[in-house]
Amino acid sequence: MADLVYPPVVVAIKTLWKYLGLKFDFQGEENLPRKGGAILAMNHIGYLDFALIGTAALPMKRYVRFMAKKEIFDHKISGPLMRGMHHICVDRANGSTSFVAALRLLRAGEIVGIFPEATISRSFEIKELKTGAVRLAMGSDAPVIPTVVWGSQRIYTKKVAPNFKRNKFPITVAFGQPLYFKKGEDVDASEAILRAELIKLLHQVQEKYPESHVGQRWAPARLGGTAPTPEEVEIEWAQHLARKAELERKLNEENNEEK
Repeated sequence: MADLVYPPVVVAIKTLWKYLGLKFDFQGEENLPRKGGAILAMNHIGYLDFALIGTAALPMKRYVRFMAKKEIFDHKISGPLMRGMHHICVDRANGSTSFVAALRLLRAGEIVGIFPEATISRSFEIKELKTGAVRLAMGSDAPVIPTVVWGSQRIYTKKVAPNFKRNKFPITVAFGQPLYFKKGEDVDASEAILRAELIKLLHQVQEKYPESHVGQRWAPARLGGTAPTPEEVEIEWAQHLARKAELERKLNEENNEEK
């Protein structure tokens, strides 16, 4: 697979990291295979997670092909870059296409990165997972490598103003030991195993993080931070859905009255 776009993008990304003064701590790189397909099942706490995790894989001379939502591919600037780097477009209305594309890359010996939480976790805890990573493993016989990033939420995350000042943030990326899931195994049970490993790895990374979490907006309530708890996020989401349903109901009533 020709990679004409990935190398210059890597240079640009590394220039950004240098400007920000990030202090990297990459852990478990030996768990990345030097050859052959693998699935990175990654936590999701900020908009730059994919770029930071991709950077952590570079010392092993591996490019990660990330699965990303269709809206990024539709953008006039990011779209051509994503396609040029052979990332995978995920259209939630037609998930089978992206699944097949990911399988094809895995069987060709590529590393595929997937966020099984699907969206950014505003509590910075591990949310419930979708089963895509496990199903890809079962369909390809590729290992799943639990992958955790910590610190990226301090730069750019959901519902918090981005901070692109030179702050010398510590950024940790940790690759856990590979997990193997075989065809015919219970998908839900396998997903639970993966989630437990992600939680364990995240807690280990947080314990060793060089700065205090207490009182910080970027830290989970469990560690004394002021981020919303998973329960608070769930309540907020339910309220959002209720408001959306009510708005749609009113619009439908208005349309019916006009008819």
